[in-house]
Order: sequence, then C-alpha cells, then structure tokens
Amino acid sequence: MRFSTALLVFSFASLAAAGARAQSQDGPPAWAYPVNPPNFQRAPDDGTIRRVPDSAAGFTLTQVRDLFAAPDWHPDDHPPMPEIVATGRKPDVFACGVCHRADGPGGPENASLFGLSAEYIIQQTAEFKAGLRTNSVPRVATDLMIKLSKAVTDQELREAGAYFASIKPRANIAVVETDAVPKTHVRDLFLASVDGTEKEPIGQRIIEIPENVEHFVSRDSLARFIAYVPVGSVQKGRALATNSDLRVQCAACHGADLKGTVAAPGIAARSPTYMFRQLYDLRSGARKGAKSELMKPVVENLSIGDMIALAAYSASLMP
Repeated sequence: MRFSTALLVFSFASLAAAGARAQSQDGPPAWAYPVNPPNFQRAPDDGTIRRVPDSAAGFTLTQVRDLFAAPDWHPDDHPPMPEIVATGRKPDVFACGVCHRADGPGGPENASLFGLSAEYIIQQTAEFKAGLRTNSVPRVATDLMIKLSKAVTDQELREAGAYFASIKPRANIAVVETDAVPKTHVRDLFLASVDGTEKEPIGQRIIEIPENVEHFVSRDSLARFIAYVPVGSVQKGRALATNSDLRVQCAACHGADLKGTVAAPGIAARSPTYMFRQLYDLRSGARKGAKSELMKPVVENLSIGDMIALAAYSASLMP
C-alpha cells in the first residue's frame, strides 16, 4: 500500500549495498522489502487533475491518496464495486480497492487478488487477524492489512471476496531476463527507475518497476510492470517446479499450469517480488497459517537464487 507520490531522496546505492549485505547473510533482501527512509515526506498536491490512458475519469493527487475512496478509472471493465471495496468504512476499514485497485490487480507492494476464490480471500484475512501472516521485515502494507482485518465485518468480507473472485484475471507483468537493470530508488514502498539511462548489474535480485510510474501512483488498475530477473531464471524456475523434488508440492497443489486447484491458489502471473516475499516469509516462519506446514518442507532448503527463479517462472506464465 502506498500513501503518496513523493520522490524519495534515497540513494539506491545504499539500498543495493544493504541488499548485498542481507543476501550475503541470507537475510531478507532489501530489494524485496522496500522501506521508506525516516525523512520520508509526501509531495504536495498542486491540484492538477491526473489522467490515465483509456479513461474519461480524472482525480487529483489528494483523491488518489484517499484511503476511503478507490479511484475507479475503468468502471466499465468490472461489476459495480461493493461499498467495502469502493469506500470502506471509516475509521478503520480502508477501501479494498485503494490498495488492490478497483478490480484487484494490486502491485508489487501488496497482493494481486486476481484468480483467488472468495473462500481463500476470507481465509487469508482471518490469518492476518490472528497474527499468522506477518513479514520477515516490518512492512506498512501488512500492518494496515492486520488493522483492517480486525475491524472488517464478516458480511463486508464476504462481499469483497465475492466481488474480487468474480473478476477475470489478466496478465500485467512482462518478465525480462537481463544482466543489467536501470538504476532504481524507493518511491513510496516500491521501486522506480531513476531518471536517465544509467544501468547497474542485476546480481541476485528481482527489479520490478511500473512501466509508467505516474499511472501506477494514480492507482490505475490497468498499470503494467516490468520485472527484470537474472538471465536463466525462468528456465531454472521451470526445472525446480517441474523436474525436481519440488514437483509434487508445486503441481499437485497449485496445478500443472500453476493456475490453482481447490487445494491451493493460483500463483501464475503474480508479481515476482510479491511471490519471492511469500517464499521467504514461509521459510523464515513469518507467514504461518492453514497451508504453511505443507509449504515448509518445500521452502526450507531453497536458496535466494532458487526463490528468485521460482518467482520469475511463475510470473512468466499466463493467469
């Protein structure tokens, strides 16, 4: 979840160094858990009406920041939003559509709800409420989800779950294998390119950035992302998922195409940054819950590189 569009004055050199130290210790990589610096401040709203492609709507920066009013740029693309999705309920239940967008694609900083069943959405919200879903690194998005989960009513949750489950998933991520990536910085809990054309080695990282930062900041549900991954990641991930000891766990639960089964959610075409965090949090024990014990044997021996590869492979699939 994001709160503003402020361009953070935060050197990615520092972030990359922190990430390198974390990776060398096999700790939580900084690139997967972007954190705003202590001096974070919002950019002021100059009153300009923001626009996105293929939409007649317009919103100010203040409006797209409002946690109780989800910007609906493309109302004809989805059924009418329930009140809990569109406006939430003050003071503690934020509009679901603000963070997850009007029809559920989310972003690298939170979760896409595409393809999830209503039952799974309800179950995961219950696990946030029970303290079973946390992160290996403190995160604003998770803290807000935990707060919401304690205040939302069962009826509101059923309405939200049914609504998001009715949306047809669509692909919104391009996975690109490369040795070098654009230099990036943290921009309000997500990574964005630094202005210019300067690049740096990708190393053992996933660098996932919006194709158009301002459309993403405006919470456009049609915003797209580029996920840069190390060369060979997709093939390595495919081999791990289909030709190794992980095969039974991946295919039997998530399906041969990773689009999900009655036993487990689909994981195809999801943000690889988000997917990496789930694997890492399951391995660290930060994420618990009904299915975590089934995942624990799968993830406990995975390296950072293995998790990057699996996340890259799953993201490259069609939803």
